[in-house]
Amino acid sequence: MSALEPRVSQRSEPVPAEPDGGILGSAYRALSTGIISVVFLIAFEATAVGTAMPVAARELDGIGLYAFAFSAYFTTSLFGMVLSGQWADRKGPLWPLAVGIAAFAAGLLLAGTAGAMWVFVLGRAVQGFGGGLVIVALYVVVSRAYEERLRPAIMAAFAASWVVPSVVGPLVSGAVTEHLGWRWVFVGIPVLVVVPLAVALPAIRRTASGPVDPGAPPAALDRRRIRLAFGISAGAGLLQYAAQDLRWLSLLPAAAGAALLVPAVRGLLPRGTYLARRGLPSVVLLRGVAAGSFIAAESFVPLMLVTQRGLSPTLAGFSLAAGGATWAAGSWLQSKGRMAPYRERLMVAGMVLVAFAIAAAPAVLVESVPVWTLAAAWAVGCLGMGLVTASTSVLLLELSAPEEAGANSAALQISDALANVVLLAAGGAAFAALGGGAVGAAHAVAAEGAAAGSHPAAFVVVFLPMACVALVGAWVATRLYAVGPEPVAAQA
Repeated sequence: MSALEPRVSQRSEPVPAEPDGGILGSAYRALSTGIISVVFLIAFEATAVGTAMPVAARELDGIGLYAFAFSAYFTTSLFGMVLSGQWADRKGPLWPLAVGIAAFAAGLLLAGTAGAMWVFVLGRAVQGFGGGLVIVALYVVVSRAYEERLRPAIMAAFAASWVVPSVVGPLVSGAVTEHLGWRWVFVGIPVLVVVPLAVALPAIRRTASGPVDPGAPPAALDRRRIRLAFGISAGAGLLQYAAQDLRWLSLLPAAAGAALLVPAVRGLLPRGTYLARRGLPSVVLLRGVAAGSFIAAESFVPLMLVTQRGLSPTLAGFSLAAGGATWAAGSWLQSKGRMAPYRERLMVAGMVLVAFAIAAAPAVLVESVPVWTLAAAWAVGCLGMGLVTASTSVLLLELSAPEEAGANSAALQISDALANVVLLAAGGAAFAALGGGAVGAAHAVAAEGAAAGSHPAAFVVVFLPMACVALVGAWVATRLYAVGPEPVAAQA
């Protein structure tokens, strides 16, 4: 940790009006309430829209394009993340956040009023672009507006904002879809955006707007990074398309996607990321390894319970509900000041818990194993994810100079989203190759409540490799602190 002190000591910290007030003290109350509300709405959308989407695809005769409604969001969010990092470092996080929330709401409205599936997918793409702008801008707000001792607490609050939506979102969405129609799930959420905007933006303008050094000339827009952002988005989209269409011809878009993706990743992530170089590169890598392995595995849990154990989609979804609470508990635990000296050990333990949960999940393929054991195992895995994801966010800001917070936050989120895309595509391809069917079709089957039953080996070949990836993450977690006299900096 000593190698980082020169950089950290140069940071200009906000001066709180009440040193002991915490994130809800008078100095931070409006800002914390506003940005936590933004995260809450994003969480509610993520849990609610997924429930309504199968119905939307059927009504729009777009089951064949179903998976693209998910991939469109992720691919455009990658571009939004890079742009937001550039924008926030040059001008401050206020405008990227405002534009991002507006785009997020516009995408929801476009999807909710779509008369054809391609318009629906376009709406999801606009929404993803806005989401990418928002998530990076929020990290820059935390970096600039909160003193270092409060950052673990605000990250824990972000995680806690997912608890209620993870339980209530599917219920509300299901009820609205059944009684009012799926469109109201999409067009209703933008109305709720007004309150976070009204509360958060004035507070951000007071505490975190403008460049880090107003007296310095603004840095030029890095056009190379923007081009790389286009490359990473296009490459991710081509890889997802290829993974969903297992034919020899699919090797062509797969090769084109890789050709775009590899140089873009090398240019946008810190130098040495995929070598697990100590310090910032390993922090960014760990975020991707943790998120990618866990989310790729989690995507197949409801489908496994529906097709192999005959659960209804609602009950299958509720098997993951407890995870919201344990995820928040892990985030809360890492936020305690007395845990700071043990952060590395907490993160290693967190990745071991994630690996255990993923490896234990296929046990329910054995009829004699109670279904509730998967829910218990997944709650343990979510506890580990809470420890790891919040801690990587805290460490990233600790390792970043103020003028680099946007670019480095973008790198962290790119690693997260890109690992989701790549590992989900790999898992989906393996699942399909062993008779599980295409990922998009599997979603549709699960939505219908069918219990057609995919071959159990198709699920095993998803979960066990992801557990191995999580174990690699436990090793990466031992390399988060730089060793040597020079702090680790991000590649420009």
